[in-house]
Amino acid sequence: MNKLVVTYDEVHKACENLAKQISDDGWSPDILVAIASGGFIPARILKTYIKKPVYVVGLKRYDEDHALHPVPLKIQWIDEVEKKLRGKKILIVDEVDDTRVTLSYCVAELSYHGPAEMRVAVLHQKNKPKEASFPAGLVTYQAVEIEDLWIKYPWDALDIEAHNQEALSLK
Repeated sequence: MNKLVVTYDEVHKACENLAKQISDDGWSPDILVAIASGGFIPARILKTYIKKPVYVVGLKRYDEDHALHPVPLKIQWIDEVEKKLRGKKILIVDEVDDTRVTLSYCVAELSYHGPAEMRVAVLHQKNKPKEASFPAGLVTYQAVEIEDLWIKYPWDALDIEAHNQEALSLK
């Protein structure tokens, strides 16, 4: 499988792009919800532009042997979730919309707590058939649309210099 190696600079520029799309829509969320672990860094960067608090949900799709769970497992959730989400406009942030299973699950679970509106923002939208769907009318933002490539994000690198060199070699 071909791969895309993403640098921190590219992540930052993608977040800036997302923030501009959201602003251009005239929409402002009340809170950002980062899906751990890929949504941590993008949500934090978006906070710089959007200036809203970030909550974190931990969902696990793969086990230690890289075996796929059919449904994401909750490993961390928002304390007093209903109190924090009821009537709020929520922007769910993740790094990639690959199969859409995790994002769809998160949207469904958060919707039980009465938010006023939810939208989704991802750095990378993979152009491929999805295994799950969003509710009709859910607005999604994506910084970059790509083919079905393996994505190597900088936060997964053990050696960031080697990671950046690999990114340069593929440009």
